[in-house]
Amino acid sequence: MWGKDNSKKVDFDRHAGKTTMISKGTEITGDITFDGGLLIEGVVRGNIRAAEGSDALLRLSEAGIIEGCIYAPNVVINGKVVGDVFSPEHVELASKAVVNGNVHYNLIEMVMGSEVNGSLVHDQLANAISKSGAAASTSDTAVSQKNKAKANDTHKVTVSVEKSS
Repeated sequence: MWGKDNSKKVDFDRHAGKTTMISKGTEITGDITFDGGLLIEGVVRGNIRAAEGSDALLRLSEAGIIEGCIYAPNVVINGKVVGDVFSPEHVELASKAVVNGNVHYNLIEMVMGSEVNGSLVHDQLANAISKSGAAASTSDTAVSQKNKAKANDTHKVTVSVEKSS
């Protein structure tokens, strides 16, 4: 559409054949590490982390619930998250998305009806680290730079996008 860069859109087809599904009615307690695609329609109580250096995609359906932190390059949320979201590439919050936590992103899309109860943190350092293929650094310099970026780019918000009549 007008001036929109469609090359930034998440490509769901690239994970065809390598997607794991947690179906509705399934509850998992514990951390999950994945590569490729992960579709959650059930409940996960634990942290979810994409394999290091992957171009993984996490999709949370309208019925899905995650109680824990999310660490993935591409995240599409249409359910409920109780925890922080860390995405160095792309976050999409669909119309039924509710995030009770902070969202750390490089690129974010929010659709009417989505809700964030926490901070939106534009985190360009995470994107630079992921693009270089380096692991997340715990050195004092990287942590210090990241904290400075957060201090400059953190915005406390409660966002609820509603359709007007």
